[in-house]
Amino acid sequence: MTSTTTGLWKQHSGNPVENYERYFVPTIGTAWAGALLEAADLRAGERVLDIACGTGVVTRRAAERVGPRGSVTGLDISAGMLEIARAGSAEIDWREGDAAALPLPDGAFDVVVSSLGMQFVEDKQSALREVHRVLTPGGRVAIATVGPTPPLFAVLEQALARHVSPEVAGFMRAVFSLYDPEQLRTLATDAGFDDIDVRSKALTVTLPAPAEFLWQYVHSTPLIAAIATLDDAKSAALQQDVVAGWQSFVRSGELVLTANAVLTTAKRRKG
Repeated sequence: MTSTTTGLWKQHSGNPVENYERYFVPTIGTAWAGALLEAADLRAGERVLDIACGTGVVTRRAAERVGPRGSVTGLDISAGMLEIARAGSAEIDWREGDAAALPLPDGAFDVVVSSLGMQFVEDKQSALREVHRVLTPGGRVAIATVGPTPPLFAVLEQALARHVSPEVAGFMRAVFSLYDPEQLRTLATDAGFDDIDVRSKALTVTLPAPAEFLWQYVHSTPLIAAIATLDDAKSAALQQDVVAGWQSFVRSGELVLTANAVLTTAKRRKG
């Protein structure tokens, strides 16, 4: 690696879950959380479940909105994510579990939310049916995903395919895989929901300078496992390629990302 690449690599090395909370949550995570909670329209006293809650950016904000008369449960499949979530919010009921087989009783929640997680659930149809099951009749669901792939991340995907492997680049395709309105409507309809609405909202997020953001993102995601095996020359080449490709997105030294928050809302029938 060049000295700059080595410095950035060391600066952002460490626990990927801690890096996720440190780097991803304050930027992209927070922007999508805000859009989701606006769509969910939470009310004081409601019982809320946050699926694929990660380190809890949506969960904590939901708790503020429903207040002391409400209750919030955060569920994630990652014990590491939940460890950080619990450290910051002891009053929330944190649960480890699979979205496709929720370890929760029927009709236990007024609202279910999920931000930037449903695209990674392998059995999405089972997950939506589980959401329907744990909602009270008349309950609401709000899901935030992202897509199609914004040009900034298309640059990263192509560079990963060139310098690492097409399989590793597939992670980027997974991130932006659940955005088609017809697919989302079909999933919700087949799960038994009514009043289904799918809409996109363009969000603009300011990120660090290109090389900085590249290594923040790598060290906060599953990409780190593959990229950590690269030799110095390949890591430097990856950085050079990505940074060059991102120059058109730089404003005053910072990256500017514009991407669609895809917001799906629906209700469980009352009858």
